[in-house]
Amino acid sequence: MKVHAAVKHPLPAVIIFALLSLAIVAAGVNFVQAKSSGGDSFLDRSSKEFVNVVKRVKPAVVHIRVEKTTSQEYSGQQYEEIFKHPFFEQFFGPYSRQQPQRPKQRERKQRGQGSGFIISKDGFIMTNNHVIEGADTIKVSLSDDREFDARVIGADPQSDVALIKIEDPENLPVAVLGDSDALEVGEWVIAIGNPFGLTQTVTVGVVSAKGRSSIGLNQYENFIQTDAAINPGNSGGPLINGRGEVVGINTALFSRTGGYMGIGFAIPVNMARSIEKQLQNQGKVTRGWLGVAIQNVDKELAKSFDLKQAGGILVSEVQDNSPASKAGLKQGDVIIRLNDIPMENVSELRNKVAMIIPGSKAELVVVRKGREKQINVTIGEQPSDFGKTTLSGNDQKSLENYGITLQELTRELGERLGYDEGSGVVISDVKADSPAAEQGLKPGYLIEEVNRHAVSSLQDLRDVLAKTSSGKRILLRVRTADHSRYVVLSAK
Repeated sequence: MKVHAAVKHPLPAVIIFALLSLAIVAAGVNFVQAKSSGGDSFLDRSSKEFVNVVKRVKPAVVHIRVEKTTSQEYSGQQYEEIFKHPFFEQFFGPYSRQQPQRPKQRERKQRGQGSGFIISKDGFIMTNNHVIEGADTIKVSLSDDREFDARVIGADPQSDVALIKIEDPENLPVAVLGDSDALEVGEWVIAIGNPFGLTQTVTVGVVSAKGRSSIGLNQYENFIQTDAAINPGNSGGPLINGRGEVVGINTALFSRTGGYMGIGFAIPVNMARSIEKQLQNQGKVTRGWLGVAIQNVDKELAKSFDLKQAGGILVSEVQDNSPASKAGLKQGDVIIRLNDIPMENVSELRNKVAMIIPGSKAELVVVRKGREKQINVTIGEQPSDFGKTTLSGNDQKSLENYGITLQELTRELGERLGYDEGSGVVISDVKADSPAAEQGLKPGYLIEEVNRHAVSSLQDLRDVLAKTSSGKRILLRVRTADHSRYVVLSAK
């Protein structure tokens, strides 16, 4: 049959490839040349939509220049080296240590720049805290070359949002704020700013991801990730959706070279909007607070806490006299929902709680000993300061598979390390490349629990291990500094 003949005598691959290439090129030409009823091609109309959006928003984007005074220590050694130089000795003779009092400090001026966008006719401008932090003077230049002095209304270093204001403005253009929660991955976005002092620079890209956290930039992170080019000087400028609405504040770029590498981060405008309102009304941000230490639940922790799957947020510690303790939240609870919203990770819970007005009621759903439990809590206000006997022989062998050496917590050792006597046992050594080392355990950490049983001495630890340890996996609650966390170790 013809089909079989075609199979037996196929066209040469080169000819097939050439024919396909011609077909694709022809289709592309027809696509570009295809006219709509208005006479413009699809690409022309798409391009003009971008142009129209930029024309609407650009006038509200400002260039911010700051100047700050810093003091620099000027050591005696530096002073001596200068006056020992032959040039100075030619005029003042050989340097002598019996000189007048040497200066200890000298002042120097630092200049910086960034971007911002106008959000009201009376001159309020949103930007990043790191753009204006510590500034003595702030100058704001508009797209029409007008220039104003600006003052700081308020700033929030924890989220890197700041609000500044220019006085006596006239006919100010205003940027429209959108809904960052409605933004979708893959959606087109536009960044406008002043990278490297190049004013009113426009770049275009897509939303690469949402809800990026644990980046290490701010205490509260929920970044929009975009591949629209963001460079130094873009900080504080707007990230705009296809309708010309501001959906984010461009904040940082990920780079191994200092330049653009296709990964930029913007603060969602919904988060920034709630912060801006507080800054405008009271000059500071008041955050909600539970009073718990929390951590993400991975697969190993899920097994240890009788959970069907990983996910949720484990409460590793409940602070005394905190909103959480008053509501009955307990160490070992796994938070899975807040006000009927599923909680996937620590950053999500922290951000949501922080945005709740102190004094408000909230509903938590937790898993406790395998069962769901509802807990109603009154959210508090975040505090302002937020932010040697060694095991040997058979005793040592009980933990050697995990790479840990332990010692009793004596009163003297407790005073030195900041722990209460009898509150646990101290890690004195961690073997390199061991399960303990892989989990970040270090000498000086305190083990408070083993397999969910409190231990106050080495004998307690031995007793617990004898009753509960399988020899392959162990659940520890360890403390360092002012917080504790759960760690699952698996023997190699």
